[in-house]
Amino acid sequence: MSLRVGVLGATGAVGQRFVQLIERTPRFEIETVTASPASAGQRYEAAAKWRLGTAIPEEVAELTVRETDPEALPDDLDLLFSSLPSDVAAEVEPALCEAGYVVSSNSSNERLAEDVPLTIPEVNPDHLGLIERQRDERGWDGALVKNPNCSTITMVPTLAALTEFGIESVQVSTLQAVSGAGYSGVTSMEIIDNAIPHIGGEEAKMETESRKLLGEFDGASVSRLDADVTASCNRIPTVDGHLENVFAELEADPTAAEVREAMRAVESAPLPSSPDQLIHVFGEDAPERPQPRMDRDRGDGMAVVAGGVTATDAGVKYNCLAHNTIRGAAGASLLNGELLADEGWI
Repeated sequence: MSLRVGVLGATGAVGQRFVQLIERTPRFEIETVTASPASAGQRYEAAAKWRLGTAIPEEVAELTVRETDPEALPDDLDLLFSSLPSDVAAEVEPALCEAGYVVSSNSSNERLAEDVPLTIPEVNPDHLGLIERQRDERGWDGALVKNPNCSTITMVPTLAALTEFGIESVQVSTLQAVSGAGYSGVTSMEIIDNAIPHIGGEEAKMETESRKLLGEFDGASVSRLDADVTASCNRIPTVDGHLENVFAELEADPTAAEVREAMRAVESAPLPSSPDQLIHVFGEDAPERPQPRMDRDRGDGMAVVAGGVTATDAGVKYNCLAHNTIRGAAGASLLNGELLADEGWI
């Protein structure tokens, strides 16, 4: 039987991805969509300026948009997916959790809170254990689970493969697609024939979230990965797909072939929306890959792609890529929702 779910912020760029992706899996059935008060009361089809190139799922198109408020939501929903702006989510999500809802959220608020799981199912599923602490300390019947920033989630699965070699430090420079800023985030006059070498708050997110994701959970808290992470984040005129250049200093001295094999060996999660292979790795015969236009849709947009793996005097350098609104946003929350269901949290 499908679980009944709602999508918060369903008319935005990531909210639309939620609607598209959830309709592909038999695990969930969308019963409720919410948006701003300006859209409340309208049919979803009228409220959403649909931009994904496919038809709005018929069952969702006819839904009436509700306000994002605990009192406006049905009380029989099994799970909520959130793509709310972080300032709105900071107020609404705790109220929803207090009211008993379980929320799988893509919003950036509380990702670093000590009692909030920041989770990638293939990397740190055990961090869901923080829910017990969260409920004890906050008095919630519901729960709040976060997925990381879209640039962080591109890099961290590849770093997880490197932990066997001992990570001492990481430097990363990103080339991020305009869809990461939302529909109104970057104007055409800013980005066409241009690159913007600054994305507000992005660097700090990569530097802190990655260390929490790769940290150890002792049953009560997460100790951060003991390694320096330094990021430089840049916006470029591609539509989808974040490409990242990673330089990792390692304790061991692996060959490029050993690093490629370690990345390929990272197992995909046994979840309905997981790709068959989490990290696709190009060999030395394809040093020009991955590329956003050619590789972002691998694994239906849920895979991470790596290439250009080269051993250095200090460790290794390589490139990695993921679809930022699928694997890096809505798809990441969807996987967390499936993990919550499989682990019995809902």
